[in-house]
Amino acid sequence: MRSKLSRQEKVYSNHNMELADIFHRMASCYRYLGKEERFRALAYDNASRTLNDLKEDISVYAKDLKSLEMLSGIGEGIGKKIIEFLQTGKISTYENLKKEVPMELLELMDINGFGPATIKTLHDELKIDGREKLIAAIEEGKVEKLKGFGPGKIENMKRGLKLFKESHFRMLLSSALKTGNDILETIKKIPGVKKAELAGSLRRKKETIGDIDIITIATGKDRKKIINKFVSIPQCKRILASGETKASFLIRNNIQVDIRLIKDEEYGSALLYFTGSKEHNIQLRLMAKEKGWKLNEYGLFEEKTGKRLAGKTEEEIYKMFRLPYIPPELREMRGEFEAAKKGKLPRLIELKDIKGDMQMHSTWSDGAEKIETIARYIQKEYPQYDYIVMTDHSPSERIAGGLKPAEFRKQFPEIDKVNKKLGKDLVKKGAEVDILADGSLDLPDSLLKEFDWVAASIHSGFNKDNTDRLLKACEHSSVHCIGHPSGRMIGKREAYPVDWKKLFEKAAATGTAIEINAQPDRLDLKDDLVKEAIAAGVTLTISTDSHALSQFDNMKLGIAVARRGWCTADQVLNTKPWKAVEQFKKKK
Repeated sequence: MRSKLSRQEKVYSNHNMELADIFHRMASCYRYLGKEERFRALAYDNASRTLNDLKEDISVYAKDLKSLEMLSGIGEGIGKKIIEFLQTGKISTYENLKKEVPMELLELMDINGFGPATIKTLHDELKIDGREKLIAAIEEGKVEKLKGFGPGKIENMKRGLKLFKESHFRMLLSSALKTGNDILETIKKIPGVKKAELAGSLRRKKETIGDIDIITIATGKDRKKIINKFVSIPQCKRILASGETKASFLIRNNIQVDIRLIKDEEYGSALLYFTGSKEHNIQLRLMAKEKGWKLNEYGLFEEKTGKRLAGKTEEEIYKMFRLPYIPPELREMRGEFEAAKKGKLPRLIELKDIKGDMQMHSTWSDGAEKIETIARYIQKEYPQYDYIVMTDHSPSERIAGGLKPAEFRKQFPEIDKVNKKLGKDLVKKGAEVDILADGSLDLPDSLLKEFDWVAASIHSGFNKDNTDRLLKACEHSSVHCIGHPSGRMIGKREAYPVDWKKLFEKAAATGTAIEINAQPDRLDLKDDLVKEAIAAGVTLTISTDSHALSQFDNMKLGIAVARRGWCTADQVLNTKPWKAVEQFKKKK
């Protein structure tokens, strides 16, 4: 069977995200329908992960079913559905499922406080099929009358609904970057477009993005024709506005895209203005006013004469204020102007500074690939890496296939064997050990001493203050790093309470690193806490926590968080060779 792609699909190949989203929703449907459908739910979740992890569009593999079945998690049944989607834009099974289950409620299934059983009870007992009805039922006291829905459960549900509302119309940074760059590349190919760049909160690398801003310069006189090309790109689902200098349209998930067409001499000022933040721009305008100038998206001008002073580049505008260039990630009114005036802006960490990745998972626990496959991929794709640390889960993480002590000891010889094949001591022996409720660890001290690197993380008790657990873990002589320290999942689970001042002081005193976890829905430590940690003298690591090969690319997200936290390369341990990591460990 050979798929026949439409003209639009040939022009625009980005089906992975849409199909992954559909399969994820189908998995939610099957989880809702009961335990007898759990294997289908698992199959569609696996297929969803595979699609999210693909570097190339799924249409590349859709020559026939055999090609699709070569992909992990794609069998004959799911392969047929992929081809059906590529040919028709729909999956009939999914359309039927939508009639059978309360889809609006199922959107909450990934949110803390909800699950298949909770949603099914709400639907069966109270006939609730949407969020508004659920909110009304909670306010009217109907939900609390249900068996198993006590005050704690109700409070968790309320927090979950608040999280959902806050995140529903925003994209994770990872998705926004993929989408924004895809649109950017499409626009750059339009005849007449000379230059184009992302702006807005996406350029500042905020963890969630409300809309996508793009600034363009185009040659030629027919600006209207170029604007019409903008709103004709395949990503455009609905046009909101189209004039001579601006086009606005909606893409999937109703995310708005604003594209502005400006003159060459206005490029820097427009980029500065539309990058923001609003507060940063207001401060610049106040500074301009004090000098008798006027700053807007068109340029920097003398107020009285209207003479243009700058505007072609951002650098020349900052230079007029006798300031160095302020990177977009720092433009949040967190002291960037004061630091710039004193010549104390940090030289921010860059992706090229990274020498290794210190958290990842293999098929020994819940990863998708074998250790050798991961190592060879790293050698090929990240030749600058001096090391990677294999940190499979410890036994308490049963769902994630956590390893018992004997299994870790079996893993050690495999790592040695892989390194011998590579001719390099690339793979280090590590573990992501669980911090239990009392702050103890779920692996014996005798084994912990054998690891090259131990990251300790919390995977339970998310609704209580976990400061003491984290402090006790820092005090353990074999714990080198605290993993994803706040436990949050963006848009799904709030961070648990932590006394960050105490934790950072303890981490600095005990020589324990704190991780910036680069998983797209974690980005944990948050950027403001990164700044606090640095001020407290804490050493940081940036790890991808990869469970699949494509996730190693998430390192750029961790770098974005670090940059927003004013982080230099010297403050991150894995910008250094392994010899320096060994030196760090000796200070415990």
